Order: sequence, then C-alpha cells, then structure tokens
Amino acid sequence: MMIVLAFDSFKGCLSAREACRAAALGVTAVCPEKQVVELPLSDGGEGLVNCVERLLPVQQVTVKVHGPLMEPVDAVYACSADGRTAYMEMAAASGLTLVPVEQRNPLLTTTYGVGEMIADALGRGCEQIVMGIGGSATCDAGQGMLQALHDRGCWPAECRMVVACDVDNPLYGPQGAAYVFAPQKGATPEQVVELDHRLRDFALRTELDGVASRELALHRGAGAAGGLGYALLAYLGAELRSGIDIVLDLARFDQLMAKADLVITGEGKSDRQTLMGKVPHGVLKRCKAAGVPVWLLSGAIDDAEGALAREFNLVRSINTNDHRPLEQLMQPQVAMANMQLCVEQLLRLM
Repeated sequence: MMIVLAFDSFKGCLSAREACRAAALGVTAVCPEKQVVELPLSDGGEGLVNCVERLLPVQQVTVKVHGPLMEPVDAVYACSADGRTAYMEMAAASGLTLVPVEQRNPLLTTTYGVGEMIADALGRGCEQIVMGIGGSATCDAGQGMLQALHDRGCWPAECRMVVACDVDNPLYGPQGAAYVFAPQKGATPEQVVELDHRLRDFALRTELDGVASRELALHRGAGAAGGLGYALLAYLGAELRSGIDIVLDLARFDQLMAKADLVITGEGKSDRQTLMGKVPHGVLKRCKAAGVPVWLLSGAIDDAEGALAREFNLVRSINTNDHRPLEQLMQPQVAMANMQLCVEQLLRLM
C-alpha cells in the first residue's frame, strides 16, 4: 500500500514540491517498505501552470502581450502534448505583481493581454483552454480581453473554456468585484464607487445586446478577477470549476485513492478558510469519498479543536514543539526539518 503526500505551498516558506519532499523523508525514515507518492498541488489560481507542468507532458509557450497598463509583457502558458489544450493564468498577462505599487489603479488596468494569450492559443489550434484567474490587477469585467479577441479574431463556438475559480462574489454590488477586491488593487473609496458603476453599465449593455440574462451578473464567481469571470461566462460560455478539483483530476487523484492507505496534506496556515475550497479541503473531500484517512499538517493551525479537527483524521502544526521566532520557523531549511520530524513522530505513534 502507499502513502500519498498532497501538499500546497507554504507561502513565503516552502514550495509544494519542497513540502512533499520533506514529508517523504519522514515517511521513508519510519516506513521504508511503504510506497510514497509525492503530489505537489495548487488550488488552480496563481501557480496553476507550474503545477500542470509537474503533472503532465506539456510544452511551455511564451507570447508577447500587453500588460495591465498596456506595457510589453512576456506571458507564459503551457500546451498539452497533443496541442489541443492550453493551460494559462490570467495573472501572467494582467496580474497585480506586474504593476508597481505606486501605479496601481484599477480604473486604468486592463485584461487586454489575457485576450491576446487566448488568441495565441487558438492560433496554435487549441480546442480547450483551462485558465486560473487569481491575482488580477484589473476591474474591467473582462472588457479588455473581449476587445483583444475582437481585434485578433472571434472566439470559436466549439472551443471550451474551463475556469479555475474559487470566488463566490457576484459582478457588482456590496459583495461584488469593485467593493470587495478593488481596494486591494489600489482603488480609493471614490474609485470603488466609479468601478461598481462601470460594472453595472457593462452588465446592462450585455443584457440589452441579448448576450446574457440579468441573473448572470449575480452568478457565483462573476466578480472573480475584477469581473473577468462575468465576461468568460457571458461571452465565452465558460465553465467555472473549483481550482483544486481541476488539478486533482489532472493528477488522477481518484485512481491513486484505490491504492492509498493514508493521505497527508497541508499548507502554510490552516483555519476555517481552509474548508472553503483550498487545497487541503479538495483533498479531504476526495479522501472521504474513497474512505481513505487524511492528515492535515500545516505550518500554523488556527481552530485546531474546531471544524478542522472534526473533518480531518489528524490536525497538527509541524512547529508544535518548536518555540523559535516565526522568522526562523519560516526559513526553508527549518520548515523542511520540522516537517520531516513531525511526520516521523506521528507515524511512530500509529
């Protein structure tokens, strides 16, 4: 039988691959006879392409596009070996990290480069696009993307768009793209109001043109990536799915469960938000369906005695017995050593 190690990254500390490697060293130290499968994961937002490159035989593609402020950007995405599917992140073309802090203004930033990325994949013959839409610098409801597709040619009806989206927000209103996310992208309170008006106006034009119903603007995820989710739904017929579910399907996780007798997952910090679509939650659901026990080992645990403890078979911080300052615990060498030691100690208690 086997132990599957299915970790997300420990942000600012360990990559998902490093977390898996450290846990694997702990397993082999105690149970050398066990088969160990290391499965570094992503929730399908930023990091989706790197995750896909670890899971599948793909070709990396670099395309010159316009960035959030229409500056030149080299965006990277991946194509499947058969050339039919493109895996991309909107942040590669329109991400917040591409905009200097002093220039962040979602009244000006655009998703035009996202449309150019999509057009490039279509030009290569791709029939399906899988896109992660986390980390955006924009709040243009995807209008820039639509303009780029118009400039480069139309969206073929037979092409399938699958979007990794774990945001439930509607397009506009108090819980919409502008009010909830635009301040994080540099918007002032006055700009938030203006952006919300723009989103409402675009939805109204879309409805009057017969492209979408009024209800679509209230669809869960329509407000993702500054309203890009809405444009993908309304104009490209996108299917919005949980990011971790997309990744687990690509990893053939359910097939692994047929052979596994334990799964260990984790992330940098686990709390009640963990059970709202993050990597450990996606892993947990699949394990429960297969009847496989699952441990949660994270850098920090909040609510260890609450919902997390009720859901996972075991919940533990890898730093439980290490009382050094956080800045030391966040050092990769320290975190890897603590992960290995934690796994060894827990397995010896089995």
